[in-house]
Amino acid sequence: MLTSKERAYLRSQAASLDPIIMVGKGGVTESVAAEAANALRTRELVKGRVLESSLMTAREACDEIAAMVGAEGVQAIGSKFVLYKENRDLPEEKRIKLKK
Repeated sequence: MLTSKERAYLRSQAASLDPIIMVGKGGVTESVAAEAANALRTRELVKGRVLESSLMTAREACDEIAAMVGAEGVQAIGSKFVLYKENRDLPEEKRIKLKK
């Protein structure tokens, strides 16, 4: 569980990111979840976008993807959302150092 300070730090880091996860009219499918899991494994922090054709809100998509891949939902504003998952497999490759 992220603290409010960690969440604020991650939001600041995500501000410059481009969305790489797209949720379309099919909603959150296995391929979307697999894409998110792969992106989180290499980047730890990713931004996604819910397209206008989707019947989901950004919060719903964020929560569903986070539950499927074991990530934390950082933020959902408008049609965009941010996910974070610490890379525990290879600690030496951690990209984001959270201040405790």
